[in-house]
Amino acid sequence: MSSLIPPAIRARLKSLRLSTRLTPNGQGLGLHAGRGRGAGLEFAQYRSYGQGDEPRSIDWKLFARSDRYFVRDATRDSPLSVWLVIDCSASMAQADPERPDYSRLDAAKVLAACITERAVAQGDSVGLITVGGASTQGLPAAAGARHRDRLLLLIESLTADGRDGARATPPLLSAQIAPDALVVSISDGFDEALTASCERLAAARRDVRAIRILTLGELRFAFSGSQRFIDPESGRERTLDADGARDGFLSRFGEVRREHLRRLAKHGVIGVEHPLDEPADAPLRALFSSRASRA
Repeated sequence: MSSLIPPAIRARLKSLRLSTRLTPNGQGLGLHAGRGRGAGLEFAQYRSYGQGDEPRSIDWKLFARSDRYFVRDATRDSPLSVWLVIDCSASMAQADPERPDYSRLDAAKVLAACITERAVAQGDSVGLITVGGASTQGLPAAAGARHRDRLLLLIESLTADGRDGARATPPLLSAQIAPDALVVSISDGFDEALTASCERLAAARRDVRAIRILTLGELRFAFSGSQRFIDPESGRERTLDADGARDGFLSRFGEVRREHLRRLAKHGVIGVEHPLDEPADAPLRALFSSRASRA
């Protein structure tokens, strides 16, 4: 079990079910109804008996009533392929003055650990790709406790080290992530390349969901007097009167956030926000609620 997940959140996670709006093609046991036909748990349809069907698959009771041969099909439960895409750019190292030991990346690690634990518990496979960092890291999607432990160790080791001009270009994610996969992007929302990648993945039949991590400093702009602000990725600095800038910042930043969510939704991506003072299971419940899954 990962030490990243607080005990209270771990207890609440037991009722969380990762699901997809798409129908997976995979084989095996999982919690997601697949398109494959054959022996299974849930009735799908009757179809005419044909070449290649085994005689034992014939529904003899229906034959007695109709004098025709029919095969009873059922859907097979198919494991889901879950992919985590984590932003490791330098801005993910930002924290709040009230809690400097808990950054955006720390929150991303908790979220990723929660999703990993639930995916493995459901019998699903889970993989990881990092973007925006000085180098790209990842593990291909797989299932099982051993793979879970390897993935959690990698998640714990991630650092926010990507800077302007030095960050790795996001890989061609669609070449690594198979169709019908569930993709969860975890970011601060400032990486245009990652947003564009999410849009392309959604257009290429991936169920894409995005979590935007927000500091309380952004949400409340709780600064006063003369303040010096430094861009962690470019090193650019700006000094301003925080009291005079507060209303304008909050108005502009609020519109930027709303436009980001609208843009994602327009391309079929479900997006939620995660303030750093919110428990990690809250955005996951919003992301995988029945309402979100019907969107």
